[in-house]
Amino acid sequence: MPRLSLSDLYRIAVPGDPRLRPDGGAVAYTVTTADRETDANHSEIWLAAPGAEPRRLTGGPHDSSPRWSPAGRTLAFLRPVEGRAQIHLLPMDGGEPRVLTDAPLGAGAAVWSPDGTRIAYAAPYGEADPVAPVVTDLLGYKADGAGLLRGLTTQLFVVDVETGRTVRVTSGDAFAGEPSWTSDGLRLTFVTDTGQDRDLVIGGAAYSIDVPDPGPEDESGGDPEGVPERLTGEELICAGAWWTGGRLLVAGMTGGPVGHTRLFHLDDGDLTEVTEGLDRNLMVGAPGYPGAIPQQAGDELVFCARDGGCTHLYRAGGEKLVGGDQVVSGVSAAAGRIAYVAATPHSAGEVYLLDLPGGREAGQPAAMRLTSYALDDVELFTPRSRTFTAPDGTPVEGFVLRDETLTGPGPLLLDVHGGPHNTWAPIFDGVHLYHQVLAAKGWTVLTLNPRGSDGYGEAFYTATVGAWGIADTDDFLSPIDDLVAEGVADPDRLGLTGYSYGGYVSCWLPTRTDRFKAAIPGGCVSDLNSMAGTSDLGYLLKVHECGGDVTGQSPMENVGKVTTPTLLLHGEDDDRCPVGQAEQWFAALRERGVPVRLVRYPGGSHLFILNGRPSHRTDYNERIVAWLEQWIPSAGTAVSPS
Repeated sequence: MPRLSLSDLYRIAVPGDPRLRPDGGAVAYTVTTADRETDANHSEIWLAAPGAEPRRLTGGPHDSSPRWSPAGRTLAFLRPVEGRAQIHLLPMDGGEPRVLTDAPLGAGAAVWSPDGTRIAYAAPYGEADPVAPVVTDLLGYKADGAGLLRGLTTQLFVVDVETGRTVRVTSGDAFAGEPSWTSDGLRLTFVTDTGQDRDLVIGGAAYSIDVPDPGPEDESGGDPEGVPERLTGEELICAGAWWTGGRLLVAGMTGGPVGHTRLFHLDDGDLTEVTEGLDRNLMVGAPGYPGAIPQQAGDELVFCARDGGCTHLYRAGGEKLVGGDQVVSGVSAAAGRIAYVAATPHSAGEVYLLDLPGGREAGQPAAMRLTSYALDDVELFTPRSRTFTAPDGTPVEGFVLRDETLTGPGPLLLDVHGGPHNTWAPIFDGVHLYHQVLAAKGWTVLTLNPRGSDGYGEAFYTATVGAWGIADTDDFLSPIDDLVAEGVADPDRLGLTGYSYGGYVSCWLPTRTDRFKAAIPGGCVSDLNSMAGTSDLGYLLKVHECGGDVTGQSPMENVGKVTTPTLLLHGEDDDRCPVGQAEQWFAALRERGVPVRLVRYPGGSHLFILNGRPSHRTDYNERIVAWLEQWIPSAGTAVSPS
């Protein structure tokens, strides 16, 4: 059986955003692929049901966010019209979808009212002049992926399903989060931060506002008359609010902006923690941070949380419903069933259906797989979990990917995850395809979850606060020592890469050791002082992640010690880790005569390695393999026993 190649990027299909029909009989979901001809990501909506082959509902090329009407007879979804996403309605008894919205800057995902007559959505609002001077009094004047905001905000709108008449519900200069209808359909609940110093003081609260009926004309341009009512107090930094099962759930942090997100019931202003006693981080889902919105599933309240390297599905009380070597990245509940998407060691994602019958025995129920998107015609190497011990006795989980038929020491690549509060998981990774390619060439790929990683408790999660690079250096180096001592890794053929915080570490470690023969920082951070003033989250990183004083934590302070040949890979439009970070490191190494190369990806945001142009993502993988092979000799690679 052939082994995976980098060109297989164009064959990987990734399902996501599953939505269970209200009767529990079928699941609508998106399928995203990379299209070589258009050099773009292609997304369609599909339908899967037990006992039937999945079928395509829409043809794309950029359809997303399927949402069932309460009766299940209509599916709302997003599709661009003249480059702006608009809500479309697809009748499930036949016929073509019709465009419902005409949002000037595009609409967000549909949120149906309980009676199915109206849809709420969040959307950009304002009139941005692309050539006017950008004037700001607050730090939050730009955002990665959007660029300069130019006074635009996000507001809530409600559209009448029958007539298409639209009314704007919120106003002001703050950004309204995704709406959730109250059970009676009279109000919307959402999260926003209206504090005068919201760029300096991290906040966020849940609010509720009356929903006016759309008038005879489109009223979206007028100022709403409703006044939001604040629901949560200062004790909670609220990150999300949802009505489900007739009660309001809120997610947030109580100990500051760096720590675990927890789940609460909110009743007349009183918070009752749902996740109490579970020392794990609530995962509501975001690019690169898989999870799902908590929701009611029959008599069960279900939510996602990180455990070890994986995102698992739990029910209230802390029992796992979906565990093991799976990463859950979407959940939908209806009619006593749960649909979810999970990645496994052999697939980037599959759609599953889980029955939750009343009175079932305790334990993990079996799930029914509805799809088959795995690349079954290629051989994949499986990451093996093991626990290393740092010099101070702290356990550090890692995953070793290699051809286990090989013997003798061979080249090793240490790949460092971002965050620092993200994590590696023992699943098939459709983003870092170079892992599989290198393993096929005789390499060992080592991924570690050091201090700062999610999934190992809040104390472990916050262990790098004020100590970037300092607290976790030994967590990276001592596992390599173990693999060298075991005869797995050749100490003279060690490579280093990572993205975002991993890009920071890929600059940091070469200032501490010359043992790496090649380094490849992606989306890097090299100078925390300049980062604090140029990143869209620079103030948060400086004050809350780095403890307010970055002295001793910046690679640039010790760049004179670096001798490692370095390849820098960076998105041109990255506002999270601005491209100037790579420019500074490139200039400093070039000035000192260190072999260095800078590659910039036009139009690439910080997340371009996840959702950027397919040609850029392929190039990123190819350059990593080529740089490693250039600087780390292949001679002496471990071989199969004769």
